[in-house]
Amino acid sequence: MSMSELPDSRRPPFSGPNQAPSRDPRPENGSGRSELPGPLTGVRVLDLGQVYQGPYCGVLLAHAGADVIKVEAPDGDPLRHVRGKGGSPPSFYMMNTDKRTICLDLKTEAGRQVLLELVQQADILLENFAPGALDRLGVGVETVMAANPRLIHASGTGYGRSGPERDQLAMDITVQAWTGVMSVTGWPEGPPLKAGTAYIDFLSGIHLYAAIVTALYERERTGRGRVVEVAMAESAYWTLMSSLSGWFQNGEAPRMGNKQAANGLSPYDVYPCADGYVAILCVLDRHWAALCTAMGRPELAADERYDRNGRRVAAMAEVDAIVTAWTSTLPRVEVVDLAKQHGFPAAPVRTVGEVVADPHLRERELLHEVDQPGFGPITMPRSPLLFEGTPRRPPSPARTLGADTDAVLGEVLGYDATRIAELRREGALG
Repeated sequence: MSMSELPDSRRPPFSGPNQAPSRDPRPENGSGRSELPGPLTGVRVLDLGQVYQGPYCGVLLAHAGADVIKVEAPDGDPLRHVRGKGGSPPSFYMMNTDKRTICLDLKTEAGRQVLLELVQQADILLENFAPGALDRLGVGVETVMAANPRLIHASGTGYGRSGPERDQLAMDITVQAWTGVMSVTGWPEGPPLKAGTAYIDFLSGIHLYAAIVTALYERERTGRGRVVEVAMAESAYWTLMSSLSGWFQNGEAPRMGNKQAANGLSPYDVYPCADGYVAILCVLDRHWAALCTAMGRPELAADERYDRNGRRVAAMAEVDAIVTAWTSTLPRVEVVDLAKQHGFPAAPVRTVGEVVADPHLRERELLHEVDQPGFGPITMPRSPLLFEGTPRRPPSPARTLGADTDAVLGEVLGYDATRIAELRREGALG
């Protein structure tokens, strides 16, 4: 997608809850079928997000059709400067597809004024600065909401904008530690471990997207904007559900390795294969019966030692030994094929490279090959949110710092070349 194909930034007029729906906007795509624009087409977003949490929320908004304008300081998003091949790392490019980018120095009065003018023309301001950082710059919540009472101000934080921990520096790993996630990750006899992915950044980014869209719906009914906030720590708490269940029942939540966190299902583990590992779990007794049939031992399904989940949990070591003896003689693909045939949950433990090349994800058009300037070919993902009638088109490459400053200021604020040059002399544009 070229920059000329980015969503139309014109905002539709406010429509009340009783207004009749507008004419179907689907244009013909040449194949006789109609295509819908993204559901957020016409929504303008000022994305002040940095690193993962905020920018991921911005990507979801952009891929849903919003005109997302990434606002960066003169030194850019910190993720730009993490060492990568040819400059920025691939993570930066994936976090910032389908966004325009402008450079504003909010430490200058002129830069702050430009931001406030942009706020007046925006629907959403998205940021994940530390609490109080934008207030110290003079563009905090009260200031921007006064400039545009219809604005959705979306704040992503580590621990929240209030409370005794609000000023604690937050990164994904520190939030995993603080929330107890690390205490239940790893092997019983080993130290706590972080998750292999920065999942709390992305989980909280998804929650922030949900809060924004909820507030947009409210604004359609009331005409009023709202401040919404999502804390990483509060998003992570819900992921402890199985461990919390064990805690409230038994007063403990131990590390279980690859076992179910509440230690209440058997079999439930990652088992060795001839060429790697496979995850197998039996949530229902019929899953166990299907596994027994696949293993060529159907009699075990009726064995009173194993016929019910509670009995299998009591004999967990025996059950795991039976499953291991079977899986260890087979390649991963054969185990998974048998699982599909007989109807029990199983999946191979795949490498990142295997997932990137996965034909299923490519057929569903989640993954696209993009030529990223400054890096080269890279496999870019689209949003996992699908809107029927709106195709998943290849994402556009991420833009260089400030590449769209002149165009955005001209289009959105009507600035001419003289005014833009003046702002540069004043240091507002970095």
